[in-house]
Amino acid sequence: MYEVDWTYGAEHMWTRHQVTTVEADEAVADIDAASFIPDPHSRSGRSIRVLGYSHTCQAALTIILVPRQDDGGYWDANGWRSNSSDRRRYERGQ
Repeated sequence: MYEVDWTYGAEHMWTRHQVTTVEADEAVADIDAASFIPDPHSRSGRSIRVLGYSHTCQAALTIILVPRQDDGGYWDANGWRSNSSDRRRYERGQ
């Protein structure tokens, strides 16, 4: 389970992708979630991609997190409904 601070990205995630922090928390907490460390699409190599299911929006979500340096938690970076590639990865548990 990732401890995520949604302070900075919640508004962006809602405005751009209509994903709430509740939905993102569900995806991150999904026991069947697949995590990619580092995110294979990250430019910096620092972010983590989590593919998990949100029961509230009834969809697999792709959540991007960045590790916080101070306490081992994570900042949110973004989140959206998973595309077909990420849905397949989630379904396979990869």
